[in-house]
Amino acid sequence: MAEMRIFDGEGNRLYCTREEIALFLKKAREKDSDLRTFAETLVYTGCRISEGLSLTPKGVQRESCQITFNSLKKRRGDLYRTVPVPETFIDTLTVAHKIVERQKTKAKAELHIWTWSRQYAFKLIKELMVDAGIPEGKHRSPKGLRHAFGVNAVVKGVQLNMIMKWMGHADISTTAIYADAIGKEEAEIAKKMWD
Repeated sequence: MAEMRIFDGEGNRLYCTREEIALFLKKAREKDSDLRTFAETLVYTGCRISEGLSLTPKGVQRESCQITFNSLKKRRGDLYRTVPVPETFIDTLTVAHKIVERQKTKAKAELHIWTWSRQYAFKLIKELMVDAGIPEGKHRSPKGLRHAFGVNAVVKGVQLNMIMKWMGHADISTTAIYADAIGKEEAEIAKKMWD
């Protein structure tokens, strides 16, 4: 397996900055509810695009503001992880996709919220990132959003073991790459030493 990193061989970052995430979310909120909520799911959970597409109403816990994903990269169907999300996002997701109604019957609760192919979802997210004005680069991708989740969690002081759990990493060394952020993100991490 290739080593995970947040910079390419030329030193270009592979994660979106907080400013780019803000632009992305602003543009997403101008789109239809399907695209908006899918984009917000990627940002607020750090899930992989295939994990987002596998989300069902059953995985939405409104009372505790959590989303439960099947950790698809683990290659087993029985490994799940739960990620806390903002209440405003849970509310939007619940209304847009009739989560309460769909959770009442097992059949509806187990149907995917989004029925797009992985390729189509990837295309939609890439187009949204371009529309949002995110500069060209490898960070302008769904994986750039996932990496942004990890970097932002480190900047905000979340413990690596929690980030590891939320992102579904098997090894803490994979999660530790998010502490390698540079520039503004590194300055924010360092500032915590003196505050």
